[in-house]
Amino acid sequence: VRPETLKAHGAVSEETAREMAQGLRERSGADIAAATTGIAGPSGGTPEKPVGTVWFALATPAETIALKHACGTDRGQVIDRATAYAIRLLRDKLQEK
Repeated sequence: VRPETLKAHGAVSEETAREMAQGLRERSGADIAAATTGIAGPSGGTPEKPVGTVWFALATPAETIALKHACGTDRGQVIDRATAYAIRLLRDKLQEK
C-alpha cells in the first residue's frame, strides 16, 4: 500500500483494501486475491470507523471490488465474521466462472 494512500485514507479504507488485494495478486501471480483491513477492537474505533468496521477487496485481472461490512463489536466475533465473509466473497467470485 502506498504511503500516500495510508496518509490520505487510513489503514481501514476502501482504497487501502483495494491496493492490498491488487498488490497481492500482482506480486503472487495469482488469478484472484483477497484482502481485508479493519478494526477488530476492543479499542481503536472512531465515530467514522467504529470497532467492527472491515473493508474487503477482491482483485481479478478484470476488476477489483471492495465492500465494507460491520462485523460486530467483540474482537473474536469480528475476526470470525470477517474471515467467513471474506471466504464467502472469494467462493462466490470463483463460482461466477
